[in-house]
Amino acid sequence: MKTPVKEQDPKKRIKNFEEVCLGYTEAEAIKESERCLQCKIPKCVEGCPINIDIPAFINLIKNKKHKESCEKIKEKNNLPAVCGRVCPQETQCEQKCILGIKGDAIDIGKLERFSAEHDQKKKTKIKENNKKIAVIGSGPAGLTCAADLRKLGYKVTIFEALHKTGGVLTYGIPEFRLPNNIIEKEVNSIKDLGVNIETNTIIGTTITFEEIKEQYDAIFIGVGAGLPYFLNIEGENLNGVYSANEFLTRINLMNAKDFPNSVTPIRRSKHTVVIGGSNVAMDAARSARRLGSEVTIVYRRSEKEMPARIEEVEHAKEEGIKFQMLSFQNKILGDKNVEAIECIKMKLGEPDESGRRRPTPVKDSNFIIKCDQIIVAIGQGPNPLLVSRTDLKREKGKLITDENQQTSDPKVFAAGDISSGASTVIKAMGDAKKAAVAIDRFLNK
Repeated sequence: MKTPVKEQDPKKRIKNFEEVCLGYTEAEAIKESERCLQCKIPKCVEGCPINIDIPAFINLIKNKKHKESCEKIKEKNNLPAVCGRVCPQETQCEQKCILGIKGDAIDIGKLERFSAEHDQKKKTKIKENNKKIAVIGSGPAGLTCAADLRKLGYKVTIFEALHKTGGVLTYGIPEFRLPNNIIEKEVNSIKDLGVNIETNTIIGTTITFEEIKEQYDAIFIGVGAGLPYFLNIEGENLNGVYSANEFLTRINLMNAKDFPNSVTPIRRSKHTVVIGGSNVAMDAARSARRLGSEVTIVYRRSEKEMPARIEEVEHAKEEGIKFQMLSFQNKILGDKNVEAIECIKMKLGEPDESGRRRPTPVKDSNFIIKCDQIIVAIGQGPNPLLVSRTDLKREKGKLITDENQQTSDPKVFAAGDISSGASTVIKAMGDAKKAAVAIDRFLNK
């Protein structure tokens, strides 16, 4: 049976933004590591998008070699403390674990987090080659590509539009899931390699894309998905309607949760409705709950089809968040401000292109949920600000890349949401590592 991990009590945590999961103690981590079968052909490694040697780092924990365990992870992963907290291990490495067939898979994520706590500053020997790489965006893809290229001897500069580094890790994920000090620690370890980071720099405004191309030998773009999708229904322009992107950015990046002590305000509502079933929807719902609101999540399918991690759904339920499943938004009601939302009940039919059963409306099943705030969390598209200022080929806003993450311009590579669409942190990192290898190959023909 999986070794349980301690968490903040739900009654206490809904009144703060401190981390919910408290992580393993040494004794708990060793106990969990002892369950690993050390398979000769480890399927868990196949399930990891960056192919971490999972049995090896777990075995090092078992033998109390915690520093070495972290070093083993960092051979492939530059952000172990981040990935140990936010990666969907249950659908990747843990899903492949042999123990999961008849029981509980190894809790690989919690063990990775434990190892990351024993990270030591280690001087990396770098053989300089004097070639310059520009990395646009300091999210997981940008940080990963920058670190890998720096280790190969390139002079790397990251350009970040915001005033803080981390991209979606900083503006999109609440501190109760990923504390800011953890992100800062991971970023600092990449800075220690010699990576230069320029914040408050918008490519196309502060400096043109053409200027970047002239000054650098190659460019990597990892600006993520910054364009929120909306509902396009009546009443969506009423006061009290947020995109999840704006709501979470205000709280996470602008510290609006401490208003009026911070300069950025945030609405504190009595009853919030969140539209969507993703991790972003859970983050928005749980953040609103911590601001004192009653919260209802409206999702058009059943809980089984929700894309959010099981752990996040369970945490939301523990925190008193209600789930209105098999329901779809019709229109938002109110005069100037949100007063309610009208929904219609749904039933599931045959699977659609996503593989999930398609929801269809139930006739005459309309109902109303009273609320004074609505957060729309139905996804987001590629950031249009940069790509629109280049002549790079794109489709539906996404940059077109080949199997090596190379764009229509041989000098420019891209990975993450800007090329693949909204995905996971670890998928973006995996593609960024592939891009780093391709850039190195491109510059050393």
